[in-house]
Amino acid sequence: MGEVRISEARLRLLDTATRVFYTEGIHSVGIDRIVAEASVTRATLYRHFTGKEELVVAYLHSVAQLERDQIEQAIAGADSAADSIRAAAKSITAGITSPGFRGCAFLNAAAEYPDPEHPVHQAVLAHRQWFATTIADLFTQLGDAFPEPPARHFIMLRDGAMAAGCLADPTEVCDTFLKGVQGLLTYRTAQYS
Repeated sequence: MGEVRISEARLRLLDTATRVFYTEGIHSVGIDRIVAEASVTRATLYRHFTGKEELVVAYLHSVAQLERDQIEQAIAGADSAADSIRAAAKSITAGITSPGFRGCAFLNAAAEYPDPEHPVHQAVLAHRQWFATTIADLFTQLGDAFPEPPARHFIMLRDGAMAAGCLADPTEVCDTFLKGVQGLLTYRTAQYS
């Protein structure tokens, strides 16, 4: 099958939405601003998205794919399950120390769309489920007979680092996060050695 080509206008809309939703918040940015900054008409926007809600979900799907690619690339070169978990953690710290870091796009979106039935919140939950499964799989590879608790612990450490990374010195936050992950690995490895 051939590669699906996405229109340039759709890409501009999604790129613009990604930039402004992440830096300024979803509710604070209107459709008129996105249309103007993407240099498209309202009709073009509605040809590609039924409305702002669908654009927000597309934005989250785009960010989710970037994060999946980042984590998969990080763990691909690891020599062991423990190294994979460390590599996943280090890829997270790379985001926290990057210019323009404004926290986790998914936690930010969930804060703006707290209704668990809302499509935006559902997109957040779907990505978090992928992440939880990915981290639990790594703990399974480590030999952990009960991988869900350490995966949840890892995610809580990650969520805290994502929140603290834009409130405190990101270098210190990342160092604390990586030490927490190492502590988790040390504890879990000792349990199953």
